Order: sequence, then C-alpha cells, then structure tokens
Amino acid sequence: MAVAEGHPATLYEPLDGGKVRCTACARYCAIPSGSHGFCFVRKNVGGRLVLLSYGKASAIQVDPVEKKPLSHFHPGTRVYSIGTVGCNWRCQYCQNAEISQEREVVGRSLSPKAAVQGARRYGCQGVTFTYNEPTIFAEYALDVMQEAHAAGLFANFVTNGYMTPEAVEAIGPHLDAVSIDFKGSGEAGFLRKYIAAKGPEPIYETAEGLKRRGVHIEVTDLIVPQVGESVDATRRLARFIVERLGPETPFHLLRLHPDYKMMDLPETPVATLERLHAVAKAEGLDYVYLGNVWGHPLEHTYCPKCGDVVVERFGFTIRSWNLDEQNRCVACGHRIPIVGTLSDDYLPTIATPVA
Repeated sequence: MAVAEGHPATLYEPLDGGKVRCTACARYCAIPSGSHGFCFVRKNVGGRLVLLSYGKASAIQVDPVEKKPLSHFHPGTRVYSIGTVGCNWRCQYCQNAEISQEREVVGRSLSPKAAVQGARRYGCQGVTFTYNEPTIFAEYALDVMQEAHAAGLFANFVTNGYMTPEAVEAIGPHLDAVSIDFKGSGEAGFLRKYIAAKGPEPIYETAEGLKRRGVHIEVTDLIVPQVGESVDATRRLARFIVERLGPETPFHLLRLHPDYKMMDLPETPVATLERLHAVAKAEGLDYVYLGNVWGHPLEHTYCPKCGDVVVERFGFTIRSWNLDEQNRCVACGHRIPIVGTLSDDYLPTIATPVA
C-alpha cells in the first residue's frame, strides 16, 4: 500500500527514536524521520522508509545487451534500459551525473507493467537497470523483474556492487545477469577519494553472493588515467575473479571518457589498457576484453584452447560468429561459456532512445 510520500520500501529496519536503518546498500544509512539517505531517494517518513523514485524513470532507452557490457549473455539481443535519479556513489567522473547526482526526485511515470509493455513494444528480449545505481531503487526493480519474467523476458543489473547481504538475498533470486563495475580496479584509496566509498569489500561480497545464487556475472573495471590505473590493483582484482568467481568470468577493462568534475583528464591510453589486459590474462582469466575502444582486436572473444576468434565484434556489433549451436568453437570443439546463442536472424542494432 502506497503512502502519501513515496512507495513503501522493504529493505530497512527500525531503530530507536523513530530512525530507520536502510539495508539496501553498504552505507547502511541511519535516517532520522523526515530525512533521506545518501542516495536522496530513500526517505524516512514517520518511522517508515519509502522509495521516492518508485516508478519514476529518468532515462529509458533500447540498447544492445553488449553495451551493458555483457558479452557472454544472450548475444545480439536488445534490452529495455531503465534508470532513475540518485546514486549511492559520488564518482567524480560520472557520465550520467545529470541524473545520478540529481537531488530532486523527478522522472517519467513508468509502472512495472508499463516498463514490460514498453520492452515488448520495442522488440526487447530483456530489461536492464542502468545509468544510475539500481540497488537504491531495489523495490521498484524487483517489481519490474517479476513482471518481466512473467512475460518471458530476462532481467539484468548494471551495478557498482555496493550492496548488502540483505539486498543480495532479495534481488538475487530474480536477477538473470549482472555487470559489476569495480572502477579503478577497486583500489581502496581510489574509492575513498574519487567515489566516497569506504572500500571494495562489499563489492567482493556481492559478487560472491550473486555467484552462489546462479546469476551470470561479468566484471567491468573502468580505468581512470593518472589516478586509477594501478597494475597491482588490477592484478588483485583479476586474482579475486579467478579464485572466487572462476577463470571463465568475462572481465572488461573500460576506457574513460572525461566527464563531470574530471574534464581535465585525458582518455585512458590504449597502451595502458593493453598492459592491464596482459596482467589480467597472466592471472589466469580466459576472457578479457577492452571496452570503449571500437575496432581493437581485444574486443573479440578468443577460444582459450586453440586461440581462434570465435566471436568477432566491432563495438556493440557482432560481425562473425564461429560457434556451433552448443557454443563450441568450430575449429577445436571447445565450449565457450555463453548464455544463449546468436539467433539466425540477428540484425545489428544501435542504441535507440525512446524517452
């Protein structure tokens, strides 16, 4: 049942004196009555936590799933991408700062049912929560995901992973795939200075928790030049992925395009990404990709057994598919761990704004 201001939240617990503790993200904000959490969208109204952004979409777009980036999950499909306002991080280079750092809760009305209707109208095979951190609007995302599954669609998160075990328990059973972005390789000093996050431990816990629940996981790492390009940090992250998530987990090293409060930075040098790619491969990862470097050979998927290109890409477009119907390399028969396979009627798509 809705209240006068906002939609009832479920991820919280009452505290003394009318306060509540939000249990959606790892900040565990203790919120007095009448105040909101760090994200601006979760508010204590008379001792109950409500979600102010429920059903208010600040961005809606049809994207190729490869944009998320998800390279090993239903390749060639389109997703209905939904974002709201607010965030639990303060990334100084955020490319979506106009919505993630917005304090006024605004957006186009989009009920869970309308979201799924929109996805089907535009020929999407799934819904994705992206552009801002979906953990902060978990109750809304959960309702959309349940509608999506009822309609035969899959559901994905693009997330910083800064969740709680309570959120993982609530979200995990309804999530099909997730792209977890560590940023700066999850180096603690970088997270504190440029993101206002205490450290990477909650992200590690989230990744392991979702893995245990059978969610398809791909890890991204935005490499911020000069201030977030540590070889040691990338090596530690790659080692964690190998040991705790598995060497078959796709790992994406992303190029930064300067934005928001860090416009003075250059784009991440391609040579830096190539160097870190070699570091990650040396730790035993089978599938390491470079992102935001269209036309680079490290966009492709290579068979770890014979070295052949099994999926050739250019940006978000698949140019050739050298796998059989069971996703085995046509050259050597090695099975590539991709969920789903490329449809016979695949047509390349570009991101299409719908609102």
